[in-house]
Amino acid sequence: MKNTALTETHVALGAKMVPFAGYNMPVQYEGVNIEHETVRNAVGVFDVSHMGEFLIEGENALALIQKVSSNDAAKLTIGKAQYSCMPNDNGGIVDDLIIYKIKDEQYLLVVNASNIEKDWNWIQSKNDVGAEMRNLSDEYSLLAIQGPKAIEAMQSLTSHDLSAIKFYSFEVGEFAGIDNVIISATGYTGSGGFEIYVKNEDVQQVWDKVFEAGADFGIKPIGLAARDTLRLEMGYCLYGNDIDDTTSPIEAGLGWITKFTKDFTNSEALKAQKENGPSRKLVAFELDERGIPRQGYDIVDAEGNKIGNVTSGTMSPSLSKGIGLGYVPTELTSVGSKIHIQIRKNAVPATVVKLPFYKA
Repeated sequence: MKNTALTETHVALGAKMVPFAGYNMPVQYEGVNIEHETVRNAVGVFDVSHMGEFLIEGENALALIQKVSSNDAAKLTIGKAQYSCMPNDNGGIVDDLIIYKIKDEQYLLVVNASNIEKDWNWIQSKNDVGAEMRNLSDEYSLLAIQGPKAIEAMQSLTSHDLSAIKFYSFEVGEFAGIDNVIISATGYTGSGGFEIYVKNEDVQQVWDKVFEAGADFGIKPIGLAARDTLRLEMGYCLYGNDIDDTTSPIEAGLGWITKFTKDFTNSEALKAQKENGPSRKLVAFELDERGIPRQGYDIVDAEGNKIGNVTSGTMSPSLSKGIGLGYVPTELTSVGSKIHIQIRKNAVPATVVKLPFYKA
């Protein structure tokens, strides 16, 4: 297992450490609900340094990115980021990712930790245009400082106006005494805040100064368990749960990042699927009765016939009810549709709802 540059810091703070995507990661400190509420109401810090970073450069960098990604990266300007996915050749998804335009002919791709090697090999296999590729994953750390008080708590650490960094935008500059830091607003929690990309050798200084600056704002370290409940309340997909090599972006409700104004991997097949309509779709649901839906539970109809499966589920700390995502036949995807979640011996009734579950 790999460690992040902050592993010893998490252990010293009493974090419960677990293996995750090949890394030794903090899953929780005080408890999921406390940490969840900290991010919803104040400010919390996640170490997500396990994420992968690829630098794609050169005159054909954009051509390569356009080929492998579903969204239209040509629309990016310097200082902007874009959510996208990489379709495979068979109708599924290699990974979802964020693309940053650092400067002309230079892009940073941020990918999921569990897919770093797979993604690198995939992009490399499509690079017949001679774009320059560098895997920076082992050189950089990533902190996500999330919550409604994040901007106010962190403003003293930088001369950049943090409130001016709009969603899916970023600045490169000084933060916590370190130069050339990427400060981005591409949060995964729905409660505002930003992310800090910094070299491994500098992340301890940044971490210490972040907690010093946030002391009066109730800042706390947050584990991956609360990261999962926070993202699920927003309905954000998690690779390996809600999307994978067998799910198409059209089925997953990611048509908004699938742009057929350009050619990309498997675009013709995905365009046909969008025009004809998929046979199943990812929906959000809330349980009508007490219970906790879990990944892998069957979704059944009123007669008990299996019609799908839960891809993500939890007891929502903010809503105090069971919520989840899962694939069901298209005819059951409209808001208000009734389904059942098989929880042990009970088929618990649930209702299809509109995302996000949590509305700030």
